[in-house]
Amino acid sequence: MKIGVASLGCAKNLVDTEIVLGFLADAGHELVSDPRQAEIIIVNTCGFITEAKEESIEAILDMAALKEQGSCRGLIVMGCLSQRYAQELWEEIPEIDALLGTNELDLVPQVIERVAAGERVRERRSHYFDYNQPYARMATTGSHMAYLKIAEGCSHRCAFCVIPQIRGPYRSRTVESILSEGKLLREAGVKELAVIAQDTTAYGRDIGTNIVELLQELARLEFPWIRLLYTYPSSISAELLDLMAHEPSLVKYVDLPLQHVSANVLRRMKRPGSYTSSLDLINKIRDHVPGVVIRSSFIVGFPGETEADFQELLKFLEAARLNHVGIFKYSREENSAAYAYEGQVPESVKERRYHEAMALQQRISTALNEQLVGRELQVLMEYPSEESELVMVGRHRGQAPEVDGVVYVGRGHLQPGDLATVRITQAQAYDLAGEVVESNESP
Repeated sequence: MKIGVASLGCAKNLVDTEIVLGFLADAGHELVSDPRQAEIIIVNTCGFITEAKEESIEAILDMAALKEQGSCRGLIVMGCLSQRYAQELWEEIPEIDALLGTNELDLVPQVIERVAAGERVRERRSHYFDYNQPYARMATTGSHMAYLKIAEGCSHRCAFCVIPQIRGPYRSRTVESILSEGKLLREAGVKELAVIAQDTTAYGRDIGTNIVELLQELARLEFPWIRLLYTYPSSISAELLDLMAHEPSLVKYVDLPLQHVSANVLRRMKRPGSYTSSLDLINKIRDHVPGVVIRSSFIVGFPGETEADFQELLKFLEAARLNHVGIFKYSREENSAAYAYEGQVPESVKERRYHEAMALQQRISTALNEQLVGRELQVLMEYPSEESELVMVGRHRGQAPEVDGVVYVGRGHLQPGDLATVRITQAQAYDLAGEVVESNESP
């Protein structure tokens, strides 16, 4: 059958989608990019915060409309939203023909057969999906870059988050399964390996190893770039930073979601840290890893956040001068500890604080990017620009996929996946432009 798949949410969810695509290909189905041509449509949803839930609902309803207007005979919904709100979706959107959660990835092919036979299917396992098996993932990120999920679930208890309730406790994959998948990705030509989990620095604690030992093993596979994402502030060890400083393939990039710096807010968030400890950590990272690029994310409008707390965050942004920052307005989520907190912040205040913090960080990011003008950076080419086929879009080592800016380069003979030395000629808050000095493509 012709199958269309829509994947929403984070990179960890995208890996699940790629596993499902592999199952579908093995089953002989034809994958189509245009959902109007699909006989079965699958939506892998996100259910993390309000905006993500709304996007997922909108996607489900858009795909449901194709049952009337297109060739769609069945709509399958899976992922975090359906894991979290199965009963509500089942009852309120009758156009859904099958509902799966986060643990039924391998059931999708047989569910398609049941839906095609006219059955309405709802599957929910009592055990977790086994990520240690050698699944044939189908890449959606191009042949040059891939995500490698090293663990599932989360055992932190942040007051704003429901991920542990959706995905379960933290479960590390075996080193053997990770290295086996890594070898396959390298043999397929992947040049950038992005290592992900809900908390990558927690890797291995439950199975007698750690993230440093895993990264050392992955480095032996000779990826040009290995990027570590989703690290936890209190788990950034000197050993990890030393490895980042001295291992050539491990890019000097730290993704460090701090969420806030006010001790008052962090305590209510059930997270470690303070203004001073966070700034000390940033300085420690920079001392250990010269030239490091640091990304962080912060929540404004958390219950009980005062104007003084917010001003402390702005002061921190000025002092820390982080390269990349994501600012998020607090989303009040049912079944989270913070849902019942007193001191909920009005939406208008959240909105003001969001724009004020973003404007400050844009000025900081612009100034930092302007310091790159005239420098030569290695850039991984990704795809031709939508505006002009004469321009190629790439990223330097300090730009993570999807969340940071990009580098625009005159295309010339460049192809997706090429590594080239680029002299930066222009800088903005997020994006850069440059010209190729030389192409130094790696095999």
